[in-house]
Amino acid sequence: MPVIRSVLLFLVAALFEIGGAWLVWQGVREHRGLLWAGAGVVALGAYGFVATFQPDAQFGRVLAAYGGVFVAGSLVWGVIADGYRPDRWDVIGALICLAGMSVIMYGPRGH
Repeated sequence: MPVIRSVLLFLVAALFEIGGAWLVWQGVREHRGLLWAGAGVVALGAYGFVATFQPDAQFGRVLAAYGGVFVAGSLVWGVIADGYRPDRWDVIGALICLAGMSVIMYGPRGH
């Protein structure tokens, strides 16, 4: 059950961080205004709190593992929100990142 909880927390964290960054991008780069950018800042702050609920107490491990989720999640976000079409190298790279994330976060520790 801890692995399922951890994966769900990573997905929620990705939603807040990637969504927050996208909102800031839309607010500033796409000239949608300060409300969009402000909502993005709030979402980015929420991401920081979500990460603290991970079962593993090691900040460095959690954030390093989250990096793999961020890479893959960013590509998925681009597909859904912006119509981006990743090529095979994007997909292969994301899968490598997720494999690394799994080893970092869920590899046997012997304790």
